[in-house]
Amino acid sequence: MPASRQQRLLVAAGARVKQDCPMILFRGAIGPMFLLKRSVKRKPDLQWALGDRQFFACGACHILAYAFLGKYPASGFGAVWIKPAAGYTGNHVVATDGDIAFDYHGFSRWRHLLEHTTRKAERLMPGWSCTLVPLPPEALTSEARSKETEGLWLRGPEQYLHDALPHARAFLDRFEPPEGAQGLSSRKYRHGVNQR
Repeated sequence: MPASRQQRLLVAAGARVKQDCPMILFRGAIGPMFLLKRSVKRKPDLQWALGDRQFFACGACHILAYAFLGKYPASGFGAVWIKPAAGYTGNHVVATDGDIAFDYHGFSRWRHLLEHTTRKAERLMPGWSCTLVPLPPEALTSEARSKETEGLWLRGPEQYLHDALPHARAFLDRFEPPEGAQGLSSRKYRHGVNQR
C-alpha cells in the first residue's frame, strides 16, 4: 500500500511511521514526542490500550497534571496549557512552577520542555507557535469547566474507557521529585531532572 502524503511528510521530518501502529513517534533530547493517528482518540478501547507515556502524552495529559497538583498542593506548581496558534495541533497540559515541569517525560526543566515541544512541532508543522495559558485545577477534570477557557475542551477522567485518575496517580508514583524542589518531597530523585 503506498504511503499517504502525510506519512511521507512525517518520515521526511524524522518520524517513524508504521502502518498498523496507532501513533507516530519522534525522538528528542528530552524524550519521545508522540502524535496519535486521528482515529485513536475517538475509540476509547484503542486509547486506553496505549502505553502509559503515550496515553498521558496524547489525550490525558491534563489528568496527569491534575494528579500532580493533588499530590503536591503546596509545591507552587500550576497547570499550564501549551495552546498552539490557530490552525495548528499540538495541545498539551503540564504542571510547572516556571522552572521545573512535569508531564509524561517525568521531571524536566520548563524552558527545555518548551524548546523540545516547539522544535518537534516545527519539524512537522513549519511556523508552529504557541501561547501559554494558566489553567485552574477544576478545569482539568471537568469538561464543562474546561470549556470556560476559550478554545479548550478537556475530557473528565470518567469519560475514558475507565477512570483515568487512578491510572494517572499510579503513573505519577513512578517518579520521585528533584532533590530540594520547593514543596516537593526531599527524597533523592533517582533519575535527575532532564537538563536538555
